[in-house]
Amino acid sequence: MAIVRFRPEFWSALLLTSLKKSHVYAALCNRNYEGEIRAAGDTVRITSISRPTINTYARNTDISYEELTDAQRTLVVDQEKYWAFTLDDVDAAQARADVVPEAMSESAYGLRDVADQFVASLYTGVQAANALGTRIVDAAGEAYDTLVDLGVKLDEANVPAEGRWAVIPPWFHGLMQKDERFTDLSASGDRTLHNGLIGEAAGFRLHKSNNTPNPTADHRVVMAGVPQAITFAEQILKTEALRSEVRFADRVRGLHVYGAKLLRPDALATVVADPST
Repeated sequence: MAIVRFRPEFWSALLLTSLKKSHVYAALCNRNYEGEIRAAGDTVRITSISRPTINTYARNTDISYEELTDAQRTLVVDQEKYWAFTLDDVDAAQARADVVPEAMSESAYGLRDVADQFVASLYTGVQAANALGTRIVDAAGEAYDTLVDLGVKLDEANVPAEGRWAVIPPWFHGLMQKDERFTDLSASGDRTLHNGLIGEAAGFRLHKSNNTPNPTADHRVVMAGVPQAITFAEQILKTEALRSEVRFADRVRGLHVYGAKLLRPDALATVVADPST
């Protein structure tokens, strides 16, 4: 395999595209502050402005003015992950398929999996009032009702109904499939299942993932929210190819950096689902 045929900019784009198509949790975040990430450790400063007080107006009375205040939070791109592999010249010559694209695909899968687990771990910052605690969910009706209750929590926090999502584990999805409120297309409002989605229910677009956090035993955290809740930024900083100095082989490596921030703890709702009877 001639190293001169390697195009790092092409592979970087391929990897990043593959990551974006495969993300579950990260794909549900907003990327408003991603911008240009040049190095791990980059910081994006996010400024928010206070909400003016609403006062009652009285005729022929002077109105009062207040000064706006601001608050600043930071999104730090501090997660640094890499991949690296060696392809021996003899193996490359004997391989019937193009090995590098397959290796790149596997690398993208691994990067996606690690990044998704990182974003999923942010559930611990949820607003206390929006956490339903631990609940036994071992029947179809209980699974659907749990989603309804998560929706109520978001309603009470004045979270908009548009764009709501929820991520559930496979066994939770299995229970949902036994509930007519989910399987009946006319009731769920779902038409087709595509792009990794498993359908719609209780006002949420449902996603299934094995990366739902498991704080204890078989318990799984079901997280619901809107894109405004979490922001995510990533970049494939380096994709390099080089000849091994000690082998007749090519070496390929890459660096993936990313960061995520829970900006709106009130725009998430969680429940620790217990499948035991």
